[in-house]
Amino acid sequence: MRLLIVIGLCASVSWAGQEPLSMSAAEGSQNQVEKKDSPAKPSIILPAGTKVVLALTSPVWSATAKAGDNVYAISAFPVSIDNQMAIPPGTYVEGTIDALTKPTRRTSSAEFQIHFRKLIFANGYTVQLPENTPAATAAAYVQISYSSDILLDNGSQIEMTLESPLSVDAVSVAAAARRSKAPPIWPQQSATRCRPVAGTPGTSDTVIPGTPGTPGTPSTVIPGGPGMPDIVIPGTPGTPGTPPTIFPGSPGTPGTPPTIFPGSPGTPGYSCPGPPIVKPGPPSHQDDHVEYVTFPNPVQVGGKKLTTGTYQIAWAGVGPTAQVKINQKGNLVVSVQARVVVSEKKASRDEVATRSNANGPSSLESLQFENQTLQLFFD
Repeated sequence: MRLLIVIGLCASVSWAGQEPLSMSAAEGSQNQVEKKDSPAKPSIILPAGTKVVLALTSPVWSATAKAGDNVYAISAFPVSIDNQMAIPPGTYVEGTIDALTKPTRRTSSAEFQIHFRKLIFANGYTVQLPENTPAATAAAYVQISYSSDILLDNGSQIEMTLESPLSVDAVSVAAAARRSKAPPIWPQQSATRCRPVAGTPGTSDTVIPGTPGTPGTPSTVIPGGPGMPDIVIPGTPGTPGTPPTIFPGSPGTPGTPPTIFPGSPGTPGYSCPGPPIVKPGPPSHQDDHVEYVTFPNPVQVGGKKLTTGTYQIAWAGVGPTAQVKINQKGNLVVSVQARVVVSEKKASRDEVATRSNANGPSSLESLQFENQTLQLFFD
């Protein structure tokens, strides 16, 4: 009997000691399953070529603007991918001017090439954009007078283009969308310091009349007696008019003519130049970039074979794309589209980069020009 009680106690102690180990193992196994099944952080991929409409939050002044200056803007229109908000309106954007062409007395236009460094969402979520190979760029073409004090005004709209895919956190973007406020669509107060001035009217002429003269008295004739001559008493001569107070009139019996003091002319009003107008593309004037390059070997570009020799390379605007004309001896050889890229430093010499082909001459890959920052890439 004592033996049975002892065995029972041992069994009870053994079972009691094993139960916690079993529960702990079960909990550890469950945690491993939860970690394994937890989904990855959701993201939204904006494809290359996505357009984002931006409105400037500060102006670009014509007197001081230069390459390297910062540009600040805000998204003016939402961007969605697969019915999911990707960039809500009211997202702030920071950028840098890469190249700038200002208006002249002969050309009333300005051109910008800009790359963007950062997106700041309304909840503070920030996306850094690569700068070595710009992930987002904009080319702005502006119609503006040479005498204007601004090149881009408050609220001026430009279009940012994604040059490569961009990944954003879906949860953070959704939180930002609930706090975002789109900028107003009505025109904002212009930053220009030019204010029209109304002209002043001129003063009328001042006329000081002269005094009229007085008539003289006639002679008095008293008839004489028979055989006696008439007696004539001479009359008094008339008195001349008084001359004007300031300038004497002409003498004589009649009054002097009036003296006229000319009035002062009015001052003309000042007319301000018109506001900047952002255009959808470069102006249709002649090519404003003309360079010359020598191909030491035959190359192929745009389906055309170019023999060894010197060629003129011409295009309009600062990119990000341009239609490039390759001429030789005044004749067009080929017209092909190329990407315009702004480098940080000016090239020390002309440089022609090519890529080899299995059959035929190498294909033209890129061009750099001496003392220029603009480069052309042929895809």
